[in-house]
Amino acid sequence: MIRELAVLVGEAWAVAAALQLGLWLVQQRTRNAGIVDVGWAASFALVAGLFAYRATAPLAAWGPIAAIVAAWSVRLSAYLVARGAARAPEEGRYATLRARWGANASRNLFVFFQAQAALTGILSTAFVVPFVAVPGPLGWLRALGASVALIGLAGETVADAQLARWRRDPANRGRVCDAGLWAYSRHPNYFFEWLVWLGHAIYCLAFPLPWGLLGLFGQALILSSIFGVTGIPPTEAQALKTKGDAYRAYQRRVSRFVPWPPRRG
Repeated sequence: MIRELAVLVGEAWAVAAALQLGLWLVQQRTRNAGIVDVGWAASFALVAGLFAYRATAPLAAWGPIAAIVAAWSVRLSAYLVARGAARAPEEGRYATLRARWGANASRNLFVFFQAQAALTGILSTAFVVPFVAVPGPLGWLRALGASVALIGLAGETVADAQLARWRRDPANRGRVCDAGLWAYSRHPNYFFEWLVWLGHAIYCLAFPLPWGLLGLFGQALILSSIFGVTGIPPTEAQALKTKGDAYRAYQRRVSRFVPWPPRRG
């Protein structure tokens, strides 16, 4: 089993690396590194397709999670494209990196693109088990995991749509979005993103130990990234820089992560 899992994860990494190589070549021409985010999101649909093609377990074991991963991947890719990640002007954080790296920008961006491919390979461990392992008798646990992941997918879709609608209204320029889900969590998109990966973990727990525990790693990595690396800290730092006291008041009133009724007064 361990060899079969290792081969699939290695193939997932290779597929993602090939995709990110192509996108790195594209950004060499367009000078827009934001396309790496689209590639990262899209790579999971390719990986789910690869795992489905190479599956040795029954379709009933992996079909639901493959569909959820593919739907999540396609939705996030489309959202990033619609938000402008693949077109000029280049997003500020990538423009800053390009300026900071100077003559080494091309080389460093290649490493960065390939690091995203490696991350895809690592995170594929969160849903690879159902493709190769025969499920145990805990069918209800698979149903629960799929349900949690679908709730996460729906919530993330709604949160992104609400934020996009808020930003399109000129009257909201410079204001803090506190409509819909954003009135109950400062980062509902991150919360529901984590819920998707938590659903994968629950789904995999229905499979024989210790392999089913692999799913726990993916959600833990996503959660640690949200709280410590690329998620909440830089997002809130930028919001405080641009919105100042309005965002500080929002922080005092609204839950940081888990949707919760806002504080009064």
